[in-house]
Amino acid sequence: MSRSGRYTGRGKSKGEGGKTKFTARAATVRVKTARGRTNSSARWLDRQLNDPYVTEAKARGYRSRSAFKIIELDDKYNLLKPGMRILELGAAPGGWTQVIAERLGINGAKLDLVAMDILPMEPINGATVMELDFLDPEAPDRLKEALGGSADAVLSDMAAPATGHTATDHIRIIALVEIALEFAEEILAPGGMFIAKVLQGGTEHTLLKRIQKNFAKVRHAKPPASRNSSSETYLIAQGFRGHPKS
Repeated sequence: MSRSGRYTGRGKSKGEGGKTKFTARAATVRVKTARGRTNSSARWLDRQLNDPYVTEAKARGYRSRSAFKIIELDDKYNLLKPGMRILELGAAPGGWTQVIAERLGINGAKLDLVAMDILPMEPINGATVMELDFLDPEAPDRLKEALGGSADAVLSDMAAPATGHTATDHIRIIALVEIALEFAEEILAPGGMFIAKVLQGGTEHTLLKRIQKNFAKVRHAKPPASRNSSSETYLIAQGFRGHPKS
C-alpha cells in the first residue's frame, strides 16, 4: 500500500517528567439536559467538552485524545526509537499512529510503521494503513511483507466494547490481549516489545506468567491521560526471548 497520507505531524514534543504540556486552554462549558438527550449522554458530552486532553488533541491535530497516552508512556519509558519496525493493532482512528509517525520520523528517518484495523482509517504520512482482520490466517505474512521483516514492536490499544459488568469486561479484554500476544509472538523479532491495554488488577495469572516467561522485562503503567474513572492500564513487555517452543 501507499505510504502517502494527509496528516502532517507537528514534531516531537516532550513534557517535563513525562507530563504533557498543554498549549490549549478552554473555558468550562456547562451542558444542560436537552430534549432527546439522556442524562448519561449529557454527562458524556460535558466530560468531552471540559476534558483538557480533548481540547489539546484538537489544537495539535490529533485524531483522538488517546494520542496522549502513548506520548506519556514514551516520555516516561523511552519506548519509540527511529529505525524500529512497528505494528499497531486496532489503530483506528489513528491518534497513536500520528504520534508514532512523528517520533519515529525524526530528521526524516524512513518509517517502517504499519497501522492495522478491521475498520477503515484515513491515511497518515509515513504509515502503511491496512484494513485487515488480524485473526485472518494470512495476516502475519501480509504484515511482515508490509514491514519488510519481523516487527520490533507490536502495540495494541484495542478494547472490547464495555458492558458495564466489571468481571465480564475483564474477561473480554484479557481475551483480546491473549490473541494479540499470540499474534505478537508470531511476528516479533527477538528483543522486541509488546504493549497492550488491560484492566487494573493486572492480567490473568496464566497470561502474565506466559508474558514473563517470554519477555525479559514486564511492567504495568497508567499514563495520566488515562481517565481516573477508567480501570484501564497498559502492559509493557520488553526483550522478547524468541518464539515460544511448542
